[in-house]
Amino acid sequence: MLRTLYYALLPVGVLLIAIALACFISYFVVLGFGEFVEFRKIISKSTQVLLILSIFPIASYLKINKEELGFASLPVFLKQLILGFGLGFITLMPVFVALYLLGINVIDESQIWSTGLIVKNLIISLLLALLISLIEEPLFRGLLLISLHKKLSVMPAIIISATYYAALHFINSNTNILAQDLKIYSGFTLLTEAFTNLLNPAIFSAFLALLMVGIFLGVLRTQVKSSLGFCIGCHTCWVWQIKLNKKLFNTDFNSEYHYLVSSYDGVIGPLVTVWLLLAVISYFSFRNFKRRI
Repeated sequence: MLRTLYYALLPVGVLLIAIALACFISYFVVLGFGEFVEFRKIISKSTQVLLILSIFPIASYLKINKEELGFASLPVFLKQLILGFGLGFITLMPVFVALYLLGINVIDESQIWSTGLIVKNLIISLLLALLISLIEEPLFRGLLLISLHKKLSVMPAIIISATYYAALHFINSNTNILAQDLKIYSGFTLLTEAFTNLLNPAIFSAFLALLMVGIFLGVLRTQVKSSLGFCIGCHTCWVWQIKLNKKLFNTDFNSEYHYLVSSYDGVIGPLVTVWLLLAVISYFSFRNFKRRI
């Protein structure tokens, strides 16, 4: 138990170092170039960049090669990407259908669509979704999951990495500090507020759903060798569908079934949690059934 706790808390150190560096970097960026972007957003993006860059020295230190991180050869990776995208469509589209049939998703009739605008939104949303997945998956289902799995059994590694994945979505601050009011410690003031947000009970249902998303992708990653392409493809399709959903529909929080989603994005919530949990249980049940035959 203590061993599991020790390795579970190690990534906190890496995260805190990345955020601390981002706070200092962001201060000097604003000091030197002016407030072209909100200070808190510069901290957020700098932290993401530093976490991505941390993959290389940490992987080298732990002697984790490209294949262990989950990257297959390019032809195999591209094939995984496409298959993963299909899996993402199959697993999340039923949720959108249910949300529409239950009256939670309501078509936004204020939008005026043309063929060109639809194609533009499809492409931009897809590229943004792919970018998000290319950042998050190598970090969480690559470095973090595999690093933990070197020291722990597979399920604790999956759950711990999924917990970090879910938590990082809510470590944020809504306070903006103007350039003229900045102090060198201002970033750490925002950092305190950002971590306090994790204690907000309003995020609980969204946190559970994202935890389940992380577990689902963790299971997908650990069942096939060098399968990060599947995770990236699946994650890309999920994010793509959610972005398109936001453009096409409004969330009716007055619906009697509104509790099935959270205010996080109008999709993530108890319905997604239960749906993906059933998918994971079904997979392991089917796998065990085949082994008995």
